[in-house]
Amino acid sequence: MKKLPIYLALVGALSLNGCDGYLDRNPTDQLSADVFWQTKSDFDNALTAAYGSLQGDLYTFGAPNWDALTDNGYGQHNYWGSNGIVQGNIFPSSGGYISSIYSTAYQGIARVNIFLDKLETYEGTDIDATTKSQYEGEAKFIRGFFYFQLYMTYGSVPVVTQPLNLEDQFQAKNTSEEVFEQMKSDLTEAISQLQGEPYYNAGGHSVKSSAQALLLRALMYNAYDNSGEAVTSVLEEAKLLAADLMDGQYRLVDDVESVFRTGSQEGNEEIIFSVKFLAPDNATAMDQWFGDWLVVSPLQNLVDDFEYEDGMAFGESPMTDLDNPYENRDPRLLQTIFVDYVDWGGGNEHRPSNNRPTGFGVKKFLTPELIPYGYSTRSEQDWVMLRYADVLLMYAELENELSGPTINVYNAINEVRERSDMPNIPAGISQEEMRESIRHERRIELAFEGLRYYDLKRWKIAEEVLNNVDDGIIPYHFEERFYQWPLPQSEIDKSNGVLEQNPDY
Repeated sequence: MKKLPIYLALVGALSLNGCDGYLDRNPTDQLSADVFWQTKSDFDNALTAAYGSLQGDLYTFGAPNWDALTDNGYGQHNYWGSNGIVQGNIFPSSGGYISSIYSTAYQGIARVNIFLDKLETYEGTDIDATTKSQYEGEAKFIRGFFYFQLYMTYGSVPVVTQPLNLEDQFQAKNTSEEVFEQMKSDLTEAISQLQGEPYYNAGGHSVKSSAQALLLRALMYNAYDNSGEAVTSVLEEAKLLAADLMDGQYRLVDDVESVFRTGSQEGNEEIIFSVKFLAPDNATAMDQWFGDWLVVSPLQNLVDDFEYEDGMAFGESPMTDLDNPYENRDPRLLQTIFVDYVDWGGGNEHRPSNNRPTGFGVKKFLTPELIPYGYSTRSEQDWVMLRYADVLLMYAELENELSGPTINVYNAINEVRERSDMPNIPAGISQEEMRESIRHERRIELAFEGLRYYDLKRWKIAEEVLNNVDDGIIPYHFEERFYQWPLPQSEIDKSNGVLEQNPDY
């Protein structure tokens, strides 16, 4: 049972200042701020609305489109301006991702800031100290998430931790180091305040391990310098978090597909945090987007990167059969990608209404029972933001960079591979070979979970990889300056000269 459905209608009750769209309105049929914040129930609703800010399609069912910026896929509908970004047309006025990350992140931050401000001054006796601390931890987890998005995207942005008004609404940028420290502070405090029970028992609320996993991901983003060399001190810090997350609370479930299926996500012991949805009022368009519209089309080079059952590469394995190229492959290939049309077996098929630019579609997040996919399809699949397989692969990566391919590295990566009946990584390989094996495994296991662009950037190999894509529908172009995007020109313009543009733009 989903215990934390996010009903966005509650958001209007907050009357939050400084937010776009419906948050700017003062509806006559909902409570105003003057009579809100009077009871624990008000704070429960406000916290639900703060979680609701995570539901933005950029961060949930639209996250697979991030892979359209990489060598994994092509976005034929150009959602959030993905095609321009792929081609190197990245400008302050580009819109799409470049403006949307900024606006949605600060909308979420505004909700959290108001919530924390009101909670700090609340004098009601119906919220005890323990509950108040829990609320603070959950809110800081959400704010930490948004500052991480801003940090990854732009680097240097304003750090705002208090509600703004007309007098101070325009804020100057902080350094990228200060942005990272704010995010780290939020998540560290969340770790100390959140419950220690596993996420799958917490009714949809973030828990200590959720904050640990998000901070681990953030540290891994900072674990390489500008030349791509590993930073030992950061990896050592990350290792402590990974070790805590590998203490037995979570495990790889037997069936990886269950992580992404409605009906098997509740109580799933692999999920460390997910964004909740509940049909029909709070549903997603996931099945329509990927099963019918083909919003993201996998590229051939990704398909070819899935190994054969013997652990050897396409074209190298003796199992290679060019007439039957999808037989005897890593099972994750046909769990992740469909060829031409969706086929669940037994005649349960869906033939997309849109073009198949590459001949492939994303199957990973589709629900078999919702065929035929279309406008009426209402999925309530939760978006899995953090899961244990990612933790194991991050641990394998950091341990390999710190100590080389130790038995602990082999155990972590092989645990992920064995779950999909893939053979172990060969013994006796070098640190460099293990590094490539781990990076390959992340590409395969986490395909279309919105992490490939993050990985290419943090490893500082985006130029090498993206400028050598030769099977894309459009040409690729990546420059060093694209590791940080420009701030939206609209934000620069309305700041009255307070907000300065990033260098090189």
